[in-house]
Amino acid sequence: MTGIAASVAGFGLGTSAFAQLQQQGASGPARPLLFTNIRLFDGISPSLREGVQVLVDGNRIKSVHSGGEAAPENAMTIDGGGRVLMPGLIDAHTHLTLATVPLQVALTGDLNYLMLRAAKGASEFLMQGFTTARDVGGPVFGLKQAIDDGTIVGPRIWPAGAMISQTSGHGDFRTLHDLPRANFDPLHFSETSGTAAIADGVDEVLRRTREQLFLGASHIKLMAGGGVTSDHDPLDSTQYTEPELRAAVEAADGWNTYVTVHAYTPKAIRLAIEAGVKCIEHGHLADEATARLIAEKGVWWSLQPFLDDEDATPFPEGSPQRASALQVYSGTDTAYQLAKKHQVKTAFGTDTLFSAKIAARQGAQLAKLVRWHTPAEVLKMATAGNGELLALSGPRSPYSGKLGVVEENALADLLLLEGDPLTDISLIADRNNIRVIMKDGQIYKNTL
Repeated sequence: MTGIAASVAGFGLGTSAFAQLQQQGASGPARPLLFTNIRLFDGISPSLREGVQVLVDGNRIKSVHSGGEAAPENAMTIDGGGRVLMPGLIDAHTHLTLATVPLQVALTGDLNYLMLRAAKGASEFLMQGFTTARDVGGPVFGLKQAIDDGTIVGPRIWPAGAMISQTSGHGDFRTLHDLPRANFDPLHFSETSGTAAIADGVDEVLRRTREQLFLGASHIKLMAGGGVTSDHDPLDSTQYTEPELRAAVEAADGWNTYVTVHAYTPKAIRLAIEAGVKCIEHGHLADEATARLIAEKGVWWSLQPFLDDEDATPFPEGSPQRASALQVYSGTDTAYQLAKKHQVKTAFGTDTLFSAKIAARQGAQLAKLVRWHTPAEVLKMATAGNGELLALSGPRSPYSGKLGVVEENALADLLLLEGDPLTDISLIADRNNIRVIMKDGQIYKNTL
């Protein structure tokens, strides 16, 4: 099926026939593929490069060279028609198995059903132009395996495995009726499914961390502070002691990878940094001193554009969750401003949970960042920047090669976009503007 690499019309395929081929998976070019007549956003430069061609051979970018050179004798060609070629987008904060199903379904549904929903969601994720997901909590190991071996279509996945949480932490999904738990009581469904791992004390944190590494985690996720959606951990709470956090950090460091933590408040962020954590997820309530500390320690800040808008979770007015959400929303502007002021290494993620409607708005959420950044800064954050964060996994990275950039020997994850996103970032919000999607040198969409 290598003909998908050329235009559909050139092979006489109608829309329905092409859709059928898409459903069957990717078409990997057996021959090199040359992108011509393009403008290039390379993931780093704040302006488009004109007059270049990009040659893909296998799953790598073989060369980025001046246009006008003859294509290799056996290469296929895609004429970009002046469109923008750019790296595939990276979402640095995902929960692929929890993104599209309601909370109660996620906690009570048949696991086979949940995985089928996750597979469908992973395909939609890729079709929005996001070729890589850094998953920070959930049973994604099987999903990743099925994507990697071609059973289903989806993004590359950097998996954390289960979210490690203390009792009454942000990852504790149990109810009042589940407590107290005796030593030999069965684990809760959220634990047996691989969504969460309840661990109290240094020894349990070590065990649960090592279990995720055993399963293939590329990084480790701990809950270091309170959250919004949960019932039994106040937003202001600080979770885990420094010795507990440090135990996870040391175990991860022994495997040459790192720990990231869920934390909103200055106290929780500071405690995590003192323990050696290398990335903060959220942090929307950080103050200036905390932002300065993040910058000084070289810690990554994985922020999300949480606002009280159409993508906000509709918590009932007057509920504790609504009150916590409003606190977070009120801190979003300050967090982005502080991150930019102190030149913190900032990642983009969506953190979509329990809503298929919001999951379908990945590109729109990315486009919101122009509230604080230029379009070029936004795209760099979601490509080269997030690629640098992925590289923190070192030898635990599940894929060998550089992501988020268009340069020689980088992995061939590419998008061909209608229009200029450096002028109009909202183009990213409409998947119809993405005319070609390539992941690992294989084409998953071509509507030229």
